[in-house]
Amino acid sequence: MFSPLTVMIISFAVMLFLEVPIAVGLGISSLLAIITIGNIPAFLVVAQRIMNGMNSFTLLAIPFFILAGLFMGRGGIARRLVDFANVLVGRLPGGLSYVNVLTCMLFGSISGSSAAAVSAVGGFMIPLMNKMGYDKNFNASVTITAATTGLLIPPSNAMIIYALAAGGSVSIATIFIAGIIPGILVGLALMFVAGIVSSKKGYGKGASYPFSEAISKFFKAIPALFLVVIILGGILSGIFTPTEASAIAVVYAFLLSVIIYREVKINEIPAILLQCVITTGVVFFLIGTSMATSWVLAYENIPSKISQALIGLSENRYIIFLIINLILLAVGTFMDMTPAILIFTPIFLPVVKNLGMDPIQFGIIMVLNLSIGLCTPPVGTSLFIGCGIADTTVTEITPHLIKFFAAMIAVLMLCTYVPEISTLLPRLFHM
Repeated sequence: MFSPLTVMIISFAVMLFLEVPIAVGLGISSLLAIITIGNIPAFLVVAQRIMNGMNSFTLLAIPFFILAGLFMGRGGIARRLVDFANVLVGRLPGGLSYVNVLTCMLFGSISGSSAAAVSAVGGFMIPLMNKMGYDKNFNASVTITAATTGLLIPPSNAMIIYALAAGGSVSIATIFIAGIIPGILVGLALMFVAGIVSSKKGYGKGASYPFSEAISKFFKAIPALFLVVIILGGILSGIFTPTEASAIAVVYAFLLSVIIYREVKINEIPAILLQCVITTGVVFFLIGTSMATSWVLAYENIPSKISQALIGLSENRYIIFLIINLILLAVGTFMDMTPAILIFTPIFLPVVKNLGMDPIQFGIIMVLNLSIGLCTPPVGTSLFIGCGIADTTVTEITPHLIKFFAAMIAVLMLCTYVPEISTLLPRLFHM
């Protein structure tokens, strides 16, 4: 007779093959595993875990940040951020690729969503770069990878979920602050690769502006950039919690998009709210079913078994860190970020803590690992959105993506073996 873990893995793999939604697949595979255990009311346990998984005050920040991101995405923010980035780096050779990365960093940090960044920034920048003679696969590669920086630079829904999965080891405010330096490093690494490719291919300069126009575009972007200042400043000063900051972000994004920029009409608000509800429902259902899966793993004592297995492979902590990175990179290719964080944090966090790694550092490593997975087939959300916008295929874009993957993995290794990259800012702010 198969063990509960074997039943769960096989059934989940079958449902992935059949293209069953991941949240549904996790729920059903967990249910079948609990039935296999026997003498446990399986339906009741799964229902309780789903309910308890979603019943968290911390998670209230997610729908608020999603709603703020939707307002910003439809409020003309991306175009103003492109102009702002163009003022800063557009004059350089290959300048539009730098503009693309910088805009994705700015917009991603505001929206907290890589998919939103690919859609909003890519929808504007990819056609513009095509028009200026850049290769469309290069353009899409830059956008797809740069969009993931918003998952590291706060506010980030992925970091909120990690704080929940870490079980109190890390606060949301702390992990938010910890992601700033790694997020910037990823952006700089992508710019470095884009610059080398642009020089070899002879890609031209971006638009340059007269000084007066540059100043005008700078000031037009300030209201959008100020949202990050409000959120981080409020959290660091203790004026409000991250959850309260998310609600303030909604109010500010509403005022900016509807009243100041006037690009969101009143009659469009119901559709925005509906989209927020749909997106939130998907995320929360993933969280709930992932918690059911985590219950099965804990019942089978999987975290302890994996810990013993990893320690048995090597006594060198750096080798174990490398193995964990390889596992997470593999997981990111076939599993969505939310369930991956919720399932694998309880498994690997005790291991790295025993080896002396700070939970803050591990959170950054996990989010960065899984961010790379968003750019890879077969389930890379950012990859397929970017390919759709650029009118290209995964096969055509992959050779271009590899260079950018190498840059992201290089930063991942730095974050793994240089703890100060993740822990410096939290220590400076005594968090």
